[in-house]
Amino acid sequence: MADRSQPPTLGTVMKSIRSRNGWTLKEMSAKSGIPVSTLSKVEHDRLTLSYDKLQQLSQRLNIRMSDLFAEDDEDQTPRVTGRRSIGTIDQAVRVTTDNYDYHYLCTDLRQKRMIPIITRIRAHSAREFGDLVRHQGEEFIFVLEGEVEIHTEFYDPVALKTGQGIYLDSSMGHAYVVAEGFEEALVLGVCSSADDGLMDSLMSLHG
Repeated sequence: MADRSQPPTLGTVMKSIRSRNGWTLKEMSAKSGIPVSTLSKVEHDRLTLSYDKLQQLSQRLNIRMSDLFAEDDEDQTPRVTGRRSIGTIDQAVRVTTDNYDYHYLCTDLRQKRMIPIITRIRAHSAREFGDLVRHQGEEFIFVLEGEVEIHTEFYDPVALKTGQGIYLDSSMGHAYVVAEGFEEALVLGVCSSADDGLMDSLMSLHG
């Protein structure tokens, strides 16, 4: 029986994360960019990882840094917080940029893991938009009015009509522009991240 008075080692935590996701060492190596031999030594407590490698693990496996230092079995039970917020345009926080009018919803809730945003898109081409945007987490965009073109770092542009949506990795460069034949488009976006500070990260994009 394990000594519960002792905190789990990095090896124990890593093995638990891998087991929970059903990954082999080879699969975890491919996802994290860390060699199989290194991961094996870490799991057997024969090696530890530098801060840079821990940060790499956190980013590539989309887990919090804190999860690599300790796992508490009691925390595995979902917590019911009872939080709720009604989101309306007239109570939204509006941020205007050259390309978009953002309306941040439910801003009365702090430290949200999901950021809902109604966005009016005005840019009509990737050239007009400028540099692709990147930030932490993932996002889902659903077209409410008009049509949009989604430009991303690794894929050809794709057109979305009203009633269609797209889910993507937010750390991949991306831009939303109005499709040809439309003056503007309106979308609902939901950005999410396992890390705190997503709102600060999004706001920093607006300068």
